[in-house]
Amino acid sequence: MLTYISSGSPFEATIGYSRAVVDGDMIYVSGTTGYDYSRMVMPGDVGEQARNALQTITKALEEAGSSLKDVLRVRYYLSDVVHYNAVVPVLGDVFGAIRPAATMVVCGLVSPEMKIEIEVTARRGAGSA
Repeated sequence: MLTYISSGSPFEATIGYSRAVVDGDMIYVSGTTGYDYSRMVMPGDVGEQARNALQTITKALEEAGSSLKDVLRVRYYLSDVVHYNAVVPVLGDVFGAIRPAATMVVCGLVSPEMKIEIEVTARRGAGSA
């Protein structure tokens, strides 16, 4: 049985996706950008965007009965390689001890204000295994 998790973002309903889908112990979190959903604004700073995206991901994982410690794979999508040095410390602070498999891609994102998008796959209990 699948469980669908929403962050309450209006984009989920408009586009037709879930913030996360839980299948057994596996949790698949959709690509998440840096919107501050409390104010519906996108910060200009890529580091702040990364922190916001990770907060949204954290909330989805917690709702699924998991945490960032259970992340097995993370994919980062940067809109420009110039953002790399600004996001590395943020990502390292969060995932430095967890060390999931990771990929970083430089690509176009759907809106020019978006500088980073983050997607994770987790398994409940993986962090304590």
